[in-house]
Amino acid sequence: MLRLPDDWVWDSWPFDADGRHHLFFLKAPRALVDPMQRHFNVSIGHAVSDDWRSWELLPDALRPAECPSWDDYTTWTGSVVKGPERYHLFYTGTSRAHGFAVQRIGRADSDDLITWTRYGTTPLVTADARWYESFDGGSSPSQDWRDPWVYRDDEDGPWHMLITARVPGDGDGRGVVAHATSSDLDTWQVHAPLTEPGPFEHLEVAQPVTLDGGHHLVVSCGDGELNPEHHGPGATGGVYLLPGAGPTGPWEAGRARRVVHPSLYAARLIDDAGTPALLGFRDMENGHFIGEIPDPVPLSLAERAARESFG
Repeated sequence: MLRLPDDWVWDSWPFDADGRHHLFFLKAPRALVDPMQRHFNVSIGHAVSDDWRSWELLPDALRPAECPSWDDYTTWTGSVVKGPERYHLFYTGTSRAHGFAVQRIGRADSDDLITWTRYGTTPLVTADARWYESFDGGSSPSQDWRDPWVYRDDEDGPWHMLITARVPGDGDGRGVVAHATSSDLDTWQVHAPLTEPGPFEHLEVAQPVTLDGGHHLVVSCGDGELNPEHHGPGATGGVYLLPGAGPTGPWEAGRARRVVHPSLYAARLIDDAGTPALLGFRDMENGHFIGEIPDPVPLSLAERAARESFG
């Protein structure tokens, strides 16, 4: 378990290197008292483990930039990949000039996974108004564009980036998974979404996985952000799995299934000594924010009926 006595811990993303499990995570002081304030007093922490259970803390990876900058307010959820020469941390940034309502994606680079240097002075990937809600200061007062998950499904193919976004319009259920591609990790082209809008207001921290021979997308959606027309009464937020056609989608949000857990959120699928498991954080339980990462939660689609793994 990763629990810090002085800080809350929430969204995280794993990366394996040199036989060890690295975990990057959002953290903020418990002294804030109000858990909602953690979002605006955040840094990206870093820990390493040999078994996903016992963690050694390392120096923080990243924190908001000095003003003025496009990411001088918050540095939020992202992912880490190994490029041809260096490690790259893609992350969500917001600025004090626009507040947290305008989200954009940038990158930091490292030779050792410890010391990180920002790439450039401007965002790397921004929302494309052809497909996504984009800030214009008027009819679109916000821009959801966060949680970049970068991966390659073919070592000779392009890099893919999945992004939490919303399509333009009014009403519930506009959350989609946005898509961008790159050949060099520097220049990115934004494409149409890989899910259809409707069931979710947000599809957060997306991760494509292969489980029991099938392709799925692990996502999370909070309480109150489920479109009742699709989920019915009594549905709750949490971690969902969406079936897909392949490692780059598309994925069917209308066939999403919720992982049964009291509060697990922002979970990633990991290999826990040969067993598929989810590693996420404990969110709200009995009206209180927990803010810690428990030991991995085993997950198997094949056994879901017997073990009631899904709702």
